[in-house]
Amino acid sequence: MKSSKSQIHAKFHKIPMIRFEDQQLTSFSGLLVFQMLFKRLDLKRKLKGCFDHLKVSPIFGYHLVVMLLIVHLLLGFRRLREIDYYRDDPLVLRIMGLRKIPDVSTISRNLAKMETQSAENYRGLSRSLVIAGLQREGFSRLTFDFDGSVLSTKGHAEGTAVGFNKAKKALEVTILCSAPWHRPASFSTFSIAPAMSTTRMGRPNSC
Repeated sequence: MKSSKSQIHAKFHKIPMIRFEDQQLTSFSGLLVFQMLFKRLDLKRKLKGCFDHLKVSPIFGYHLVVMLLIVHLLLGFRRLREIDYYRDDPLVLRIMGLRKIPDVSTISRNLAKMETQSAENYRGLSRSLVIAGLQREGFSRLTFDFDGSVLSTKGHAEGTAVGFNKAKKALEVTILCSAPWHRPASFSTFSIAPAMSTTRMGRPNSC
């Protein structure tokens, strides 16, 4: 059974007042902070702009599906089926501006209709938000933590996307972290020695 737009969409603008009282709270009350952040970033409108080129707009717009996935990850969930844990939560509905959460099949269909241009638009939006945030904060120093992953090819290296291929000549990139530093742990102190990693396509850099 299909629902009309008036049965699904709702507008919420006023930020609820938080009071510290002796009462039970929803497990997702922390979303109030993100409601304010999303409103300040005008996130819903910007997400909608990523899909303006698509001619057909379903009742649950593509931007709402993406925003729901963002909230989904913020709540600590990974599988789409776990939407059932907060489907009727009033704060989730409020931050989404909806009266009901789409089911998994609806989300899957909308994701299947998103093409390369939609993904590129979303990446561009994400990149612009990060850069704008860094410029706004005006940090004097930025620290990048590069974590590497070792993937086993189990002896079948043909066609692998990981590793250096000697047959393909390219300039290598060397990332050198020269300053050792100490990080306190639960029971001891670790000394992180200078580290160096090499990747392809670029020039030597230090961090």
